[in-house]
Order: sequence, then structure tokens, then C-alpha cells
Amino acid sequence: MKRLVAHRLSRIVAIPLAPILIVQSRRLHRSIPRLPDAALPWSGTHGGPRPVRLLVLGDSTASGVGAGSQSEALPGNLARAVRERFGRGTAWAAIGRNGATAHDIVVDYLAEAASQPFDLVFLTIGANDALGLRSRRAFRRDVRTIVDRMRSANPDALILVSLMPRFDRFASLVNPVKWNLALHAASLDDAARNGVSGMPGVFAIPKPPPYSGEFWASDAFHPSEHGYREWVDFAMDSVPRSLLDEYLS
Repeated sequence: MKRLVAHRLSRIVAIPLAPILIVQSRRLHRSIPRLPDAALPWSGTHGGPRPVRLLVLGDSTASGVGAGSQSEALPGNLARAVRERFGRGTAWAAIGRNGATAHDIVVDYLAEAASQPFDLVFLTIGANDALGLRSRRAFRRDVRTIVDRMRSANPDALILVSLMPRFDRFASLVNPVKWNLALHAASLDDAARNGVSGMPGVFAIPKPPPYSGEFWASDAFHPSEHGYREWVDFAMDSVPRSLLDEYLS
């Protein structure tokens, strides 16, 4: 109960700290190297029979920031996991933008994403919502809108939802930014999980385990190519095997 109250109050706690948070946020942006998106193309194939139509949708991690190509970011590593675990090929695509919030995805990218058929959707969103101190209600609403729309467009797809990183484990952050972001991110994470809980064919990936030393790209903020591999392995190991079998076997 105390944890839930703290989560719900996280945005209120941030208000008196706002001047400090704004200053430190600007310093953070200046100090972190600006890495490019993964190189084009943002669609491709991974050989094998009965190809799974895969979409990665979201923010900078959908854009592959920290990796040289999408083959070394989320799409390529998800394709590899599908081939290794189910013996199937993949036709994959990535849609999104560095810096995007869940609302940005709804407004700018959801129509495009929902216009194409997919068997597996990997939604990666949330970090920028936390950085922008968005409300629980708004974030939950936007995540639910994305999932509802993708489910309507692809009623037989498996939808995996990957939410907040663990800001408290980011070496590139300092307090009070680290403390407040971690608290508020946990609140938003909780709200979005509740929003998609119980939806058929939808699974919210658990909060990430401790990051390895090789997880980080050179900006110490985004995943490296090794980090994307770690992330995908953790995510796929977290999904109940019965659910994966139902949709991907």
C-alpha cells in the first residue's frame, strides 16, 4: 500500500523539484553524446520457413539508437530469437522515433503501424513519458490506445509490451533526477501494466534485471548492440512458453 501511494504521488513530488529537475535535465542532455538512429533500412527479412511478420514500434529503442543497424537492435535480435526458438523466418519492420512518447506514437505512427498485418508486435515505450513527467492517466490511456488499435488491426497477433527502464540503475543520471525519475517511472509502469492486464494475446514484459557492464552504448543511456541482445533474451524468456507456442509455433 505504501508503495502504491508513493507511485501515485510521484508527479506531485516532482512539482516542487521542477526547477532543479529542469536544470539537471538540460545538463544531462548536454553531457550525453547524441547517438544516431540505426542505419537504414528499417525493414528486412531473416531467413526461414513460415516467416513471422514482426513489428517493433516505439521510441529511440525502436529507432535502434546505440546499434549500427536494425539487424543488431531489437528487430534483428527478435528475428534471431524466433528462428532459434521456433525455427521460423521473419519479415520485420521498425516504426517510431527517437524521443517519442506514447502520445507521439498515437498521433504520428499508429495509423501507419495499424495499416499493415503483423503476427508479433513489440511495443517499446515509456522512458520519454517519465522524462516529461506525464501523468499516470495519460500514459495508461495512450498505451491502452496503442494496444487496442494494434489488436483490432491484428486480432491473431501476439503483442509484447516493454515499458520503463530502471532509471535508478543508470550511471549517467544523478540525484535528484535519478531518484525522481525512478519513482515516477515506476508509477507510470504500474499504471500501464494495469491498463493492459487481462487482454488476450498481450503480455507486459517484467521490469528489467540488473544491467550488465556491456549493456550500455557509448552514451551510457541507450542499449549497445550487446544490450539489445540481452534485452531480447530476457524478454523472450519472460513470456510464458504456452503463450509463445500459441502464437508462434
